Amino acid sequence: MIDRILDNAHQGKKLNKPEILQLFEIIDKEDFKKLLKIASNIRDSISDDIKLTSTIHLTNICKVNPKCKYCGFASNTSKEGYYNGFYKKHDEILKIAECVDKTEIPRISCSGAHGYNGRQAVEAAKIVKSKTSLELLVNVGTDLTPSAIKELAKYNTDTICCNLETINEELFNRLKPGERLEDRIKICEMVCEEGIELSSGLLIGVGESYEDRVDHLLFLKKFKTLGEIPIMGFNPYKGTPMEYHPKCSIEEQMKTIAITRILYPKIRITVPTPTIGPKNVEYSLLAGANNLATVVPQDYPLSIKGVGNPSYGNLDDILNVVADLGLKIGSKY
Repeated sequence: MIDRILDNAHQGKKLNKPEILQLFEIIDKEDFKKLLKIASNIRDSISDDIKLTSTIHLTNICKVNPKCKYCGFASNTSKEGYYNGFYKKHDEILKIAECVDKTEIPRISCSGAHGYNGRQAVEAAKIVKSKTSLELLVNVGTDLTPSAIKELAKYNTDTICCNLETINEELFNRLKPGERLEDRIKICEMVCEEGIELSSGLLIGVGESYEDRVDHLLFLKKFKTLGEIPIMGFNPYKGTPMEYHPKCSIEEQMKTIAITRILYPKIRITVPTPTIGPKNVEYSLLAGANNLATVVPQDYPLSIKGVGNPSYGNLDDILNVVADLGLKIGSKY
């Protein structure tokens, strides 16, 4: 049965929900290898270019209350994170963006905490798009208004990210008691209505079932401008309510990346290097990912902590991994 499903996936045939579930339930090592090979071949048949995305963390002063139970990014949540509150000044944003713009990295993510109605995102977009050649992703979750989204479009923001993380509403409410799933879905809809590329992904290993993952991946098909799916494996922060929740295994992350690639052959699949670990980037690429995020050059001017883990992907290390796999970094222009 699994051979037939894998062969259908290889041929690009549409899989139904029970078939996708069977892919998630693979435990045989040879079947797992075949799954990964099919996914990476699908990616390479379209393009073997790997995109790199750096980051600017705009602020960690978050007004969501109560805080998300896994968050170690927001101020006063974890000593492994930033802990002390900050808000990046305009000159700091520019300095970081100009530093990244001088490297092989073509894209930058401006992310931040909630409570500003998107103003921090709009100001960052204005700076990055007027002063550099970088592609821009903005990720401030539901901290956006319709007018802020229109302003982001005006400044030629390439992508807006709003991760649903899980569409299991009961689980969402436990993980994120200060937010509502319906609000995140609404932001995704508004981004699509504005015609901006949407990025929206999954946080896995937080207590969801395989069926939850399948339902989530199929649900994302409703968003007409969806262009990117981040796959984020849970990585616990000390000092948070989920400090002792098990870390998501690399195998589960690889499996989810590969199945996402089969369902979405042409989409950008993003792996934030902090959630998979800089040394494990190779495995995400073998599974069919084609965008590595939180990649930071050596002369990055300010201190940075990863979201999901206090480490990140160093540019030189990432370039070596990509080259060793026979892949190439996508053209900057």
